[in-house]
Amino acid sequence: MTTPPKPPRIHDVARLAGVSVATVSRAMSNPSIVSDSTLRAVEAAIAETGYTLNVAARNLRQQQVGGVLALVPKLANPFFSVILSGIADVLRGNGLNLLVLDTTIQSGIGRREAIGAYLNRSRSDGVIVLDGGLDADLFRQPNCPPVVQACEWIEGLEAPRVLADNAEGGRLAITHLSGLGHRRILHLAGPEGNSLTRARRDGVLAGLAEAGLPPDQTVLLNGDFSLQSGRAAAAQILALAKRPTAVFCDNDEMAIGLINGLSQAGLRVPQDISVIGFDNIEMSAYTLPPLTTIRQHRDRLGRHAATALLARINGQTGPDEEVLPVELLLRSSTAAPAS
Repeated sequence: MTTPPKPPRIHDVARLAGVSVATVSRAMSNPSIVSDSTLRAVEAAIAETGYTLNVAARNLRQQQVGGVLALVPKLANPFFSVILSGIADVLRGNGLNLLVLDTTIQSGIGRREAIGAYLNRSRSDGVIVLDGGLDADLFRQPNCPPVVQACEWIEGLEAPRVLADNAEGGRLAITHLSGLGHRRILHLAGPEGNSLTRARRDGVLAGLAEAGLPPDQTVLLNGDFSLQSGRAAAAQILALAKRPTAVFCDNDEMAIGLINGLSQAGLRVPQDISVIGFDNIEMSAYTLPPLTTIRQHRDRLGRHAATALLARINGQTGPDEEVLPVELLLRSSTAAPAS
């Protein structure tokens, strides 16, 4: 009777690729952190050996559920799609599934209990929080799995954070507008109390100081990051006794809504008023005119958040905070003010 061949192991892949087992594991769980040549060698070795990760056996051995939970405010917001894709790519390479909970679906008195029910090691191996409006006490229950905060953060929650450089983004926006010659700048901020709103406002104030403009030179309005609040802000701007020549919006959705509202009122962007956003969501390149914005690398943010969480699931430590760079992306919605 012929003995069936043993299934290939990760050690076989490492030997054939000429790398360590740890390198193979990294290439499978987070390919962006290994070199292209190493990744090609590992992929070729996997194909030749026919190696597949036995997820069920690994999860049983490590007493894992096999899934990570992402808590997202308003899943319909297109901003989160790229972040979630980056998270999912890293988790998939490590044999884990991504579960997504829209934290705005539940409302009223049962919201806290509904969300808290998911924060249990019996339901997920770890949690990535993208909603800065949640209560820190939710994550202090005894059986809560490891937590990483991404994009937004919760004051008082002692969990690692992976963030874009929001303050620098606000500063870049004001520096760009002031460099074009704008002196009457309106800041359409996010909701009061939101962590992103505070950080971007700090950047706005820094940009104003660098340009020699007093803080009261800038009108502050608050929206809620939605298209609708951007469109509603157009009416508020039109009602001002001294209309601004430029507007910095805390996200692209509000900027797009604002452009729509201004256009409906007969104002041209950027001839009559310049508009700049933040995020670089996909539709920002297709507005009329295309939107100047502060680009944050959302795929990288998702990947780094997933990598940080995997380290904590595996009992490793890492930095308490990782801040990823942002950059100004010039398009056609900003120009020098009309004389």
